Amino acid sequence: MNARELALQVVRDVFPVPGSPAIERGAQAAFDFRARRSGCSERDRAFAAELAYGAIKMRRCLDWYLEPFLAEAKQLPPVIREILRLAVYELVFTRADEHATVFEFVNLAKRYGHRGLANLVNAVLRSLLRAQPSPPVRELFDDADEYLGTRYSLPTWIVRQWRSVFGEQTESICAAVDEPAQSAIAVNTLRRTPEEAQTELLGQGVETRRSGIVGDVLLVERGHTSESAGGGAWWPQSESSAMPVDVLGPQPGEAVLDACSGRGNKTLQIGARIGDQGSLLCIERDARKVATLSGRLEKAGITAAVVTGDATTEILPQDRRFDRILIDAPCSGIGVVGRHPEARWKKQPTDGERLAATQRALLEALARHVHAGGALVYAVCSTDPRETTQVIDWFLAHENFERGLVPAGYAPFCTEAGDVLVPPGLAGRDGFYIARVDRRL
Repeated sequence: MNARELALQVVRDVFPVPGSPAIERGAQAAFDFRARRSGCSERDRAFAAELAYGAIKMRRCLDWYLEPFLAEAKQLPPVIREILRLAVYELVFTRADEHATVFEFVNLAKRYGHRGLANLVNAVLRSLLRAQPSPPVRELFDDADEYLGTRYSLPTWIVRQWRSVFGEQTESICAAVDEPAQSAIAVNTLRRTPEEAQTELLGQGVETRRSGIVGDVLLVERGHTSESAGGGAWWPQSESSAMPVDVLGPQPGEAVLDACSGRGNKTLQIGARIGDQGSLLCIERDARKVATLSGRLEKAGITAAVVTGDATTEILPQDRRFDRILIDAPCSGIGVVGRHPEARWKKQPTDGERLAATQRALLEALARHVHAGGALVYAVCSTDPRETTQVIDWFLAHENFERGLVPAGYAPFCTEAGDVLVPPGLAGRDGFYIARVDRRL
């Protein structure tokens, strides 16, 4: 198997034919699964990942390039259309050897189809090379959002949602989510200072710089590390994902609740900040994530109680109170479509409305457990108003809370209301919404 066939298998896993017995996988899971069985060299794996992730992300734009050359073609087998998308991605978006690219994908079409389909692929690719089409331009579209959706390969409804929130920044955001996301590392300050972690990482060939916003986060400039390489002293975590705990500001000696803990990135952050001088309780309903969380806490040397259950229910004693509560709520994930190649195609316009009900239930259930004068931080990796401002405005209208102050370093991201809203993609960051609310005395 070569790199192009590996890329094809990954794309087919992400977009299986409806009604087929194929197992649908996320892009990363598909690549890991297929690459282990491919026998490809590291260099070929890297090339396959570039092709697969690029073709998945740029799917709409690739179809725009292909449309003029397929106008007279009959219904194409799905595998042949995927081969054409991969080929066009390589020809348009990489420094391709055009002859080799066409040759390899024609052979793939022959292997996965027949000679007639291979001839069609050959004709389409050579016609495209002769035409040398330019990228989509605004003048070709009646609607500005249709243009942006085609040019940057996004569903039009996402573009329109971003325009309603970010206005003139919309095109910059659309372009940015097509670029590589910023890699970052959160440091366990119980084990290392950020400076010590930087030195240790540099010895592993990983160059980093300090985040200008979150003090215990390092931004990766070059190289790659894993959580296992950190030995509990650090773990991969995006800068935006680390912001909610920073806004929460847990202090030694405090009682803190982390609801919806998941695999525990934010739990580890909280535990590192309060050390053994406070108490930390986690709630997570997924038993598999609880097992992962427990193992990570032990490895990091952090003490926390973990409860398996649904935080929207009366899972805690009614008189249990906390100084600070973090609700990292389940959300549509619109803010991280740039980090996961397939995400933009798997989201639905109704996700925000559907998930808002759960988000409101979490806030309603946990508000009673905040001490008077205590803080609650609500965070979602979404910028959908139905999951962000509308949820918090509803909450403040029903509960004895008011918006609290966030650290001064977040001023560039603060809305008029005082919440934190991080635009997706810009500076490689994930889109995030963070609201801090304090219980009135």
